[in-house]
Amino acid sequence: MNENRYILKTIGLACLFFLLYNGLYAQTEQFRIISYNVENFFDCIDDTATLDEEYLPGGIRGWNYTKYRQKQANIAKVIAAIGGWTPPALIGLCEIESRKCLTDLTKYALKAYKYEFIHYESPDIRGIDVALLYHPRQFTPLYSQPLTVELPDNRPTRDILYAKGLVLDTDTLHVFVCHFPSRLGGELASENKRLAAAAVVRTHIDSIFAQQPAANIIVMGDFNDYPENQSVAEVIGGRPLDEMPCPTKMYNLMHIYVKQDIGTYKYQGNWGCLDQFIVSENLLNPNSAIHTSQENTHIFNAEWLQESDLTNLGTKPFRTYIGMKYNGGFSDHLPIYIDLSVHLKP
Repeated sequence: MNENRYILKTIGLACLFFLLYNGLYAQTEQFRIISYNVENFFDCIDDTATLDEEYLPGGIRGWNYTKYRQKQANIAKVIAAIGGWTPPALIGLCEIESRKCLTDLTKYALKAYKYEFIHYESPDIRGIDVALLYHPRQFTPLYSQPLTVELPDNRPTRDILYAKGLVLDTDTLHVFVCHFPSRLGGELASENKRLAAAAVVRTHIDSIFAQQPAANIIVMGDFNDYPENQSVAEVIGGRPLDEMPCPTKMYNLMHIYVKQDIGTYKYQGNWGCLDQFIVSENLLNPNSAIHTSQENTHIFNAEWLQESDLTNLGTKPFRTYIGMKYNGGFSDHLPIYIDLSVHLKP
């Protein structure tokens, strides 16, 4: 009899431990976000409203359907590798030409993941846009819109994509996907264009904070500026994490790479982070329903995404084109990703 009581007591304690363990720990889930400039992902169809001729079959770059399919496969390989066993929840993409590119990517190359996407055609003269892929089980869109950027020279440029959604049925996340104007013509000569784009982002951030000071906000993409540049550091207000976090402020999680020989883009032999994650203070609070940290922010620099840099030594991104020459690689940028911890509702 005593032996039976001992066995029942042991089983009872084991069950209690199991319930406590699951109650305490099984309520947290990872939510992974990728930001990736995929370098000129053009379809093979002529858009008469844009200047896409060089990326058409018979064009000067020799673009064709075979290369288009290879580009799809390359993007899918990167996303799958970063995700591992779990599909990344959100993927911000830069340099996407069209809805067709996104449809083919999600319905064929990434078919097993069952991604949906948010995309708007922008007025960019080359026809390249930003887009947001999302995994429906992990992210439920509530609202989205393109944010128009008016440049000082009135030249049409790509929109900023804004989306708001529910993360794992727990809390709301505000997402901005950016691809700021390039440095074509020189950094200083083109800086006012990036300042204009940054001002649009900051205006919308302020409107969110005015309604919800503890909002979860993430700004990501290719800023064509580095963390210390004015558009990012001052206009958007992406501070380094060594400053004391406070509400309604934004923090640049890539600032740690400043003055280090590591980054997402290599220019004249030097690595730098044109691709960045900038987050609101509430996302850095471990007591928030959704939160992250500096340690959860990464550059995905797999060896197969790079090739030897014979000019400047070391390695460089294994890109699709080098000038006008087809190189068969992935992109001139390395992707970045961030993990959010989500405390699920009981």
